[in-house]
Amino acid sequence: MTETWAVVLAGGEGSRLRKLTTTQEGLVVPKQYCSLRGSACLLQDALTRAGTVAMSSHICTVVAAQHRRWWTSAVASLNEANVFVQPQNQGTAYGILLALLRLEMRNPSATVILLPADHYFRDEEAITRVLRVAGNLASANPRATYLMGAEPESPDPELGYVLPKERILDRPAAIVGFTEKPKPDYARELLSLGALWNLFILVGSIGTLLELFEEDYPNAVSEMREALKCEAAGDRESVDKLYKGIAPLDFSRDILEVQATRLQVIRVPNCGWTDLGTPQRVEATIRSMTVSAGIAQRRKGLSAPLFFDLNAQYS
Repeated sequence: MTETWAVVLAGGEGSRLRKLTTTQEGLVVPKQYCSLRGSACLLQDALTRAGTVAMSSHICTVVAAQHRRWWTSAVASLNEANVFVQPQNQGTAYGILLALLRLEMRNPSATVILLPADHYFRDEEAITRVLRVAGNLASANPRATYLMGAEPESPDPELGYVLPKERILDRPAAIVGFTEKPKPDYARELLSLGALWNLFILVGSIGTLLELFEEDYPNAVSEMREALKCEAAGDRESVDKLYKGIAPLDFSRDILEVQATRLQVIRVPNCGWTDLGTPQRVEATIRSMTVSAGIAQRRKGLSAPLFFDLNAQYS
């Protein structure tokens, strides 16, 4: 763990959940700053998850400048230098690239675990075990990059799928390709072929992760690296200027799908995962949590909790 860094990605807008995350005053709260349990927000849950695989001083997050009112308190437990603020949202790829290059300046030989902030796991211990295995594999083989793929519970057409080359249960497998949001019939076919749900959790050395960018977007890497060097030399506006002149870049579509042959997938056993990407999945997750909590409470002779507050805000 001394060479492992965890980066929680929390710069998105969560626009598909607006009807759930809009306050009575009309303010849209990004979903990573909302709560399923009425206490910690999703970002804080993800930071706790990161703490199971990295030391507290090696936990980082990527956030957006326009969300400062929410993340200021949510990331209060982190070192200030570990909060990577994007001047504006230009796609997931630039948020990841910003984090990788900042870490490269501090610990170029590190292993990095990239964790989205909007995930829910019914079985946190299951994902922790797999992430620790992936971290150990990446440390032992710094030329490899590992993607986590969960055993599907259903042929959900709203999720992304990764197809392993082989049906291997106990070791990483090469990747044949990716499919995003397939039609229901094709989703069922993918499951019959052994496809996994793409968790969008990636583990690898800083060098190999940067190579994913450098293959097709070398200018993006060199320009970001130069902007950070200028910032370190005292030019506080260099990163802002860069973001104003770049076109959005999506990490999943523009990087991962193109570089599939460079990746290996590690199977995550059934762990009750969801990415909380749609109102329907949020509703199903809350219903499942309520039922589970009710059973546990009744076993203890207590009353079950009545609700979970998705609109808990942190300011």
